[in-house]
Amino acid sequence: MVSLIVAGEIGFWVVLAVALAVRYGLRLRRTGAVLLMLLPVVDLAILAATVADLRGGEVADWTHGLAASYVGFSVAYGHSLVRWADGRAAHLLAGAPRPAGPPKYGSARAAHEWRMFARTLVAAVLTVVLIAAVQWLVGDADRTDGLDSWYPRMALVVGINLAIATSYTVFPKREPGTAPDRRS
Repeated sequence: MVSLIVAGEIGFWVVLAVALAVRYGLRLRRTGAVLLMLLPVVDLAILAATVADLRGGEVADWTHGLAASYVGFSVAYGHSLVRWADGRAAHLLAGAPRPAGPPKYGSARAAHEWRMFARTLVAAVLTVVLIAAVQWLVGDADRTDGLDSWYPRMALVVGINLAIATSYTVFPKREPGTAPDRRS
């Protein structure tokens, strides 16, 4: 399973790189867009292989949970990651302006961190739903109880991200050289 997940991750980046090279290097925007739409196929292949592996009699272990987590995070973060890569490729290959990075200070940074928290929450919920669905599809609690450890893991990931977003809200990072806001 780990090899499949690694192959899926490599496949994701290869498809993304080829799509962007076709889109900007060869200037075939529609063909590049079609290739970008193939990215979810990588996720479906990993998920299908996980279910097939378990339905074929394997006992679930951490790698099957990792596959569900990979798919959950890929779905939640995939669009923003593709948008980020597309902006960089447009800049490097097509002369577009350099894309702006995330905000660094103040309430704009806090809002960015809350958006990241929302994506992480979606990823965790998708992971939990996928794990529960796999457990239901296999229908043998003895063979899938190894996936149960992923429920608290996802809660921990969400909790850490919540703490980060909250910290940027409560203790906003100030731009160097600016005075703290002293409201009475």
